[in-house]
Amino acid sequence: MRDTVALDTVSLDAVLLDIERLVRCESPSDDLAAVARSAEVVAEIGTRLLGVAPETIVVEGCTHLRWRFGAVPRVLLLAHHDTVWPVGSLETHPYEVRDGVMRGPGCFDMLTGLVMALHAVAALDDRDGITLLVTGDEELGSPTSRALIEEEARGCAGALVLEASADGGALKTERKGVSLYELVVEGRAAHAGLEPEKGVNAAVEVAHQVLAVAAMGDSAAGTTVTPTVVRAGTTTNTVAAGGSIAIDVRVRTVAEQDRVDRAVHALRPVLDGARMSVRGGPNRPPLEATSSAALFARASRIASGLGLAAPTSAAVGGASDGNFTAGVGTPTLDGLGAVGGGAHADDEHVVVGQVADRTRLLAALVADLLKDGCEPATPARLDEGVHA
Repeated sequence: MRDTVALDTVSLDAVLLDIERLVRCESPSDDLAAVARSAEVVAEIGTRLLGVAPETIVVEGCTHLRWRFGAVPRVLLLAHHDTVWPVGSLETHPYEVRDGVMRGPGCFDMLTGLVMALHAVAALDDRDGITLLVTGDEELGSPTSRALIEEEARGCAGALVLEASADGGALKTERKGVSLYELVVEGRAAHAGLEPEKGVNAAVEVAHQVLAVAAMGDSAAGTTVTPTVVRAGTTTNTVAAGGSIAIDVRVRTVAEQDRVDRAVHALRPVLDGARMSVRGGPNRPPLEATSSAALFARASRIASGLGLAAPTSAAVGGASDGNFTAGVGTPTLDGLGAVGGGAHADDEHVVVGQVADRTRLLAALVADLLKDGCEPATPARLDEGVHA
């Protein structure tokens, strides 16, 4: 492996300095100016490490970065530089490294993983076939970057996602798919005291539909169908003329995603005179175990060769951009970034002692894929779906 990867060039001190620069450049997803500033810092770090500036891609005001090496893309490294933390969070959650633990807004999700990717690619003697895509809206559901992600992933031998690890450093070999719906109910208003019988109560219809929606889940299959935000009515003395239900669906398989989609669209009003419509649909296809199995086995073999602890795997309910790469048929391994915890929370942190070894593993895995490749998986879903 050392003929293609300069593993000894991965400096923990250098990695930490670059992470600190990014953490200190706050980048909440919904602040496009802040995201643009963050992209400038990512570009500066990457240009210094890789010797070439990235392509800057601005879609609907959101800034994404792309490095392409060679004419034929074979391995996609996928990261994002936006975070959930608003500007000013550093005042209450300052960047620090103490007793082997790094803290700071976005350090775990996922600025450490992004910097690891830059240093891993920098350690490679041969970068031909690598694409590094750094997006700026992942925390919003990737509304402007999904097309870029899918475009870059198609035909690659593998997509390596630098999201933070699962508990204990486990790689994420399964992620649930996500569908998002809004069920809109139309009734008819009437005075609740004088003539309620002339109304069609959307609140009552909403109650019927909440129960119907909740019954669509299948715990044995790992499918959750959750009514989340429920609204109906306008005033306390008026029969509700309208209402809505927001529905969050999480599934392990495309088959379950399709089943729930059919069931939601098959809902019909219970009350005479009520009308309903459905908005939304599948947002992210699932990352199924079949998509990650070969890459996880490869990572395990490489870790052994490097004298590193054997990686563990985990199935998680949250989605990432890895769902999109798996959805177009690209073998995908997720959770290759930081070890730690507290994503989006006050205790967000990174275990510093794990950073260098995971960067070395990532670099060796990329080199191995470039050397041998692997067969693309069968696409789980090729349609564009619905953006978050």
